[in-house]
Amino acid sequence: MVSIHMIVDVLLVTLLIYAVLLVSEERRIVSVHGLCLLVFLHIIFQRLGLIYSSFLLEKLVLIGVVAIAVSAQSEITRILELLGQGKIKQLFQASKTPQSNNKIEEIVESVKELSQNRTGALLVLELNQPLDISTLINPGIALNAEISKELILTIFRTKTPLHDGAVQIRGSKIVSAAVILPLSEKTMSRQLGTRHRAAIGITEKKTDCICIVVSEETGSISLVEKGNIDRPLTSSRLKELLQERFLIEDTKETNTPIITQLVRKIRLPIKENLKRVFSIISDKSKEKKK
Repeated sequence: MVSIHMIVDVLLVTLLIYAVLLVSEERRIVSVHGLCLLVFLHIIFQRLGLIYSSFLLEKLVLIGVVAIAVSAQSEITRILELLGQGKIKQLFQASKTPQSNNKIEEIVESVKELSQNRTGALLVLELNQPLDISTLINPGIALNAEISKELILTIFRTKTPLHDGAVQIRGSKIVSAAVILPLSEKTMSRQLGTRHRAAIGITEKKTDCICIVVSEETGSISLVEKGNIDRPLTSSRLKELLQERFLIEDTKETNTPIITQLVRKIRLPIKENLKRVFSIISDKSKEKKK
């Protein structure tokens, strides 16, 4: 005989699977907040005797731990090295090794080559706060890869599936590619194409980021900030402008204990996660109505 208890358990399992499928479509890495919530629910469901739901949550927690370990592997590796060497105090001390300016070098060198080859490109560089998912038309494909000239050039190669859209950069990571940005409604010069309109559009809505645009027609380099465009730029001038904006942030990150860097790396704001889920559910509802 099927009990109400079992029906509730099966419904919860179905709901959990549906939620996982929704989030997986976004291809986003699980956050610490989400993992803590899964652990909490697992404990509650165990206490209530919901066998199936508890079993599923246990597996989701394991997957979440692995996902976080992958997303922050460099910091975790460093922590394990220090523990192995018995240098526990250094986990809570600021690093004395100055951080290199490699990320700016990689970006500038890739932009320089893209410009020379007249390959269109659009890069969004976050300054202090991550981009709000609600400001994007499409969040693109998650990469979470270290910045490198080779990767940027590969992404914007015309025949690759990721070239159409923007590359989103956060810190020293390429967060995602093929990101579709909102277009500005300003009246602009005919010399400015869709990439320039998108760069102006996102910096109008989100002032805590800057965009680099490489024109496909002329190869000219532009820097867009707060809806204003600075063009044309040489690669050396672009490097100077980027150093002005990121040198202070790099210094702050260098002087941050490794434990703090790990927490920052794997943390995503709760507000952003909630907006992402509601955005997906809203899109699904609209599709069903159609």
